[in-house]
Amino acid sequence: MVDAVVTVFLEKLLGALSEESRVFSEFRDKFETLQSELQLMQSFLKDAERLKRKNETVRRVMATLRELIYEAEDILADCQLQSRDDGLFSSGWFMCTNPFKLPFQYQTGKSLGEINRKIACIKQDILSYLGVPLLNQLEPINAQNDLMPRWSSPVYDHTQVVGLEGDASKLKEWLFEADKGILAIGVVGMGGLGKTTIAQKVFNDRKIEEHFDRRIWVSVSQNFSEEQIMRSMLRNLGDASVGDDKGELLKKINEYLLGKRFLIVMDDVWSLDVTWWLRIYEALPKGNGSSIIITTRIEKVAQKMGVKEARLHWPKCLSKDDSWLLFQKIAFAADGGECKHPELENVGKEIVEKCKGLPLAIKAVGGIMLCKPSRYHEWRRIADHFRDELAENDNSVMASLQLSYDELPSYLKSCFLCLSLYPEDCVITKDQLVHWWLGEGFIPLRNGRSAIAAGEDCFSGLTNRCLLEVVDKTYHGTISTCKIHDMVRDVVIKMAEDDAFFSTEGKNCRHLGIASSMAQKANHKLRALLSTTKTGEVNKIASNTAKKFCESRNLRAMDLSRSIFDTPLSGLLHQIGVLQHLTYLSVSNTHPLVQLPPSLDKLSNLQVLDVSYCQNLKILPLCIMTFKKLRVLDASHCGSLKYLPKGLRRLSNLEVLLGFKPAKSSQLEGCRIGELRNLIRLRTLGIRLSCCDEIGDTEVNVLVNLQELQHLSISCFDSHGNNDLTAKLDKLFPPQQLHELSLEFYPGKISPSWLNPISLPILRYLSISSGNLARMNEKFLGNDNTVWKIEGLLFESLSDFEEEWERLQQVMPALRVINVSWCPELVSFPIENVGFRGGVWKEEVHKS
Repeated sequence: MVDAVVTVFLEKLLGALSEESRVFSEFRDKFETLQSELQLMQSFLKDAERLKRKNETVRRVMATLRELIYEAEDILADCQLQSRDDGLFSSGWFMCTNPFKLPFQYQTGKSLGEINRKIACIKQDILSYLGVPLLNQLEPINAQNDLMPRWSSPVYDHTQVVGLEGDASKLKEWLFEADKGILAIGVVGMGGLGKTTIAQKVFNDRKIEEHFDRRIWVSVSQNFSEEQIMRSMLRNLGDASVGDDKGELLKKINEYLLGKRFLIVMDDVWSLDVTWWLRIYEALPKGNGSSIIITTRIEKVAQKMGVKEARLHWPKCLSKDDSWLLFQKIAFAADGGECKHPELENVGKEIVEKCKGLPLAIKAVGGIMLCKPSRYHEWRRIADHFRDELAENDNSVMASLQLSYDELPSYLKSCFLCLSLYPEDCVITKDQLVHWWLGEGFIPLRNGRSAIAAGEDCFSGLTNRCLLEVVDKTYHGTISTCKIHDMVRDVVIKMAEDDAFFSTEGKNCRHLGIASSMAQKANHKLRALLSTTKTGEVNKIASNTAKKFCESRNLRAMDLSRSIFDTPLSGLLHQIGVLQHLTYLSVSNTHPLVQLPPSLDKLSNLQVLDVSYCQNLKILPLCIMTFKKLRVLDASHCGSLKYLPKGLRRLSNLEVLLGFKPAKSSQLEGCRIGELRNLIRLRTLGIRLSCCDEIGDTEVNVLVNLQELQHLSISCFDSHGNNDLTAKLDKLFPPQQLHELSLEFYPGKISPSWLNPISLPILRYLSISSGNLARMNEKFLGNDNTVWKIEGLLFESLSDFEEEWERLQQVMPALRVINVSWCPELVSFPIENVGFRGGVWKEEVHKS
């Protein structure tokens, strides 16, 4: 990943060198020399990842170069801090006349000179001893092929399954036959064969959902405890169960399942010691046709867990035709899943044949080809590369994953290695990844492009390559959470440990995941410290450990979310001001947190601040309004937060603002809604309103000119049907280019007058949930010449809402998905049980 480290550093250096204030004259020559040397080496570095696996000398040289680049990046960051702190010199970063800066000047100049000398020696070693003639041309850092992926938005439908329908049908047949006791079914086979996919297809089948009263999915994997399994089962049943012992947990499981027909999936079981399972099994109610599905690579595991020979299922590898079909669906997703380039078909089939019918391998190579140009010579190069990998490693899955990593653009390699921190089967939020990548500078930013949009493109780059598995999507199909296959995790951990990016032992690495059992020691190399807990779990952090978090002065990202501390967090983090390189800070869902530490005012480099779900947080410090680099401020679900402090208008780089609670006219220290006018880069806005006084008569047009705003959410929780607020909302026109709108707890009986296809001509997604809405304003229907472009709708918990399905279809001809639940008056809709759990309607797509 040295090419990734160099790419990130050169991006930062390029930005520093191009600033109007200019890099201080004494160091400019040294930085420019460093820049030139690294740019000359970039061609070689792209191939170094493969070379170092075969050549120990290259491996050592690359490790030395990596450490030098990290050192240079820290020096660059320190120089920027010196510039900011030196208020005497507004026209430049640094001036030699300040006597207090002389030690810094001397040490920085000496260190940069030493780094340049060592890198020159490395370049000479590559030429002299390795005989690698790859340094003969300057490769510009902004090469478009590397920075701009071919497909940066999602194009592959991850829900598609090929060739596993027969396996799923067989399992469903067995499940429907079950009557006495508890039927145990085993799905056994090698990694990457699709065992979990088969089980998911069965688990999510509509008929299976109707057949069983309760369904429970547990990801077991290699590292687990009996208590974790029980808590996971209860979370599936809607019970958080904090603080109970194992006996109480088993008792609760029995009570929830008593008299019910249930299906339990134990996915990816490894341990031959199944005493944990026998204890759980004994507590389960028997009868009613309940069933258990176990997926494992080891037949003996399934047998020990009670699976009879007749109910063992061994999925087969995909047939030649199904393998090619799956590959086409991914590699040619942009062309409808069909190969429309005859010259690519033979080489494509050659690649697929090497995958030996294993779905994970086919997906990995398909994802590579999706992101490559449709040119024969490029495809031929990939096929030859795959052949070479298979010569080194006969496992087609591992070879395809290695190939996928090698073919990643440099910036995506850093993003991919971040996945090494997460434990097995951990559900990862897209937001955490994007915020982390942004904080460490992994995302290439050019031409004033939105940082969040660029981060989401990086996320799509990994999902399109099938390196991330989709877990949850929004109602309109946007991916919100993901996880990684255990074989992908094996590859990424090996890569990360080889490059000192992450270590499972937490030693001598630059990135670390937070765990309750961690004994944090001072690590001055540390760049990121992140919470990586599994769904429903929390970190319990001891005070002596938490206090050491602030000792790693080079930290760029610190995410303490979902953590419980034994003393107030503001006290534990009172030294956080020393972390002046920090760009991403999350204290989301931490406890106890009543206020943020005063030394937060030193963190002027912050780009992301997340305080969401801090229910006891009453006020945000005024210093936040001086963080001019801030791009994301998330204060959503902070029930005690009365308002944001005055001065929000100064955050001109803000792209995401969530949980914005405007001050009332009597709250003089608070921020009024009118300050939003200045946030011209805002792309996502979430507003909390409870009374009409939060919107002044001259502030109703505050949103109209926010030309970058795409996603708007308005929540009126606690408004109690306020008619005056409804009247104000009717005048609060959003900008015309709005892409997605969410209304929660809307107090009016009739929708706002601006909710019509003329005022919102390009609106694609509309969500309305809770509140008093009974019917749509007549303007909602548009006219003969104007119809909605809405593609996705969500109606939820609207007890009085009435609307005709046919009328809706007429005014929304582009509608492709609608999600409805707890709306008893929507009787004409083509969804069963709309008054209760409801469901989803999707437009049927017919191929011509």
